[in-house]
Amino acid sequence: MAITEEIIREELKTVVDPELFVNIVDLGMVHAVAIEPVDGSKSAVRIEMTLTSPMCPAGPQLISNCKRVLGRREDVASVEVKIVLDPPWTPERMTDDARDQLGIF
Repeated sequence: MAITEEIIREELKTVVDPELFVNIVDLGMVHAVAIEPVDGSKSAVRIEMTLTSPMCPAGPQLISNCKRVLGRREDVASVEVKIVLDPPWTPERMTDDARDQLGIF
């Protein structure tokens, strides 16, 4: 089974923001996922994400954790994580699950 955006997003749910203790997908930080086949069984994965603030000190840790989580999959040849500033992150990007975890109603 080829890797899909849905699989990647599920894997990225294991990456938790160390300050908010909510995963980066439910926080709405992951904007784009691109998958490019490298050979018959592996793909290169590119992620575009926004941090909760432009000067977020957890940025390097989040990038590293994304690469670690996706890079351990046998069907992933490489992982590139790009931090983008546009669109900016806002609380409206969060899922209902994230809002519940943070007590935002």
